[in-house]
Amino acid sequence: MRHTRTSAIAAAGLLALTACGTGEETVNTTPKKTVTKTVEGAADSTASSTPEAEKKAAAVGDTLTLRGFEDGEQLDVNLKRWLPTAKPADEYAVPQDGKRWAAAQFELVNTGSKVYSDSPSNGAKAADAQGQRFDSWFGEITAGPEMASQVTLPRGEKALGWVVFEVPKGSKIVSVQFGMNSGFSDESGQWSVS
Repeated sequence: MRHTRTSAIAAAGLLALTACGTGEETVNTTPKKTVTKTVEGAADSTASSTPEAEKKAAAVGDTLTLRGFEDGEQLDVNLKRWLPTAKPADEYAVPQDGKRWAAAQFELVNTGSKVYSDSPSNGAKAADAQGQRFDSWFGEITAGPEMASQVTLPRGEKALGWVVFEVPKGSKIVSVQFGMNSGFSDESGQWSVS
């Protein structure tokens, strides 16, 4: 009886999570346009950093604007750095045999009207040239601090940190994805890292 009740509660929770989205999955690869200032200091929102900014797929250094389940949930997500091989911070927590660590440094800025509260690394994935997908992995690296496991950002605030992936030594990682709501939102951002 207790197992049935627990299963029913878990199923209801999953249904509630899936009902929050629009049901139409999208992957955003278009970098955000940059805003330039004129001599007088007025913003020119039509300018971009390069003429091809609208045409190219997002790469390391680009910012993507992503939305969550609810109205008002929005982040500007920048993939600041990518390490195809990341060195563990100590000799105790190391990759498993036949594997290596790769790492993405993300900067998240809450540009929505609601507080962003999530476990960001849950929404990060890496993909290799063969189509294999890898979830985030817990590990500290020498490049800098990892992304906090729980982040709560009021509007305008940001979070910065590394997300680690454990991948086979021979895998060539070609893209990194990030999605809000622990990866369950209908929109994910994708950056090319090859």
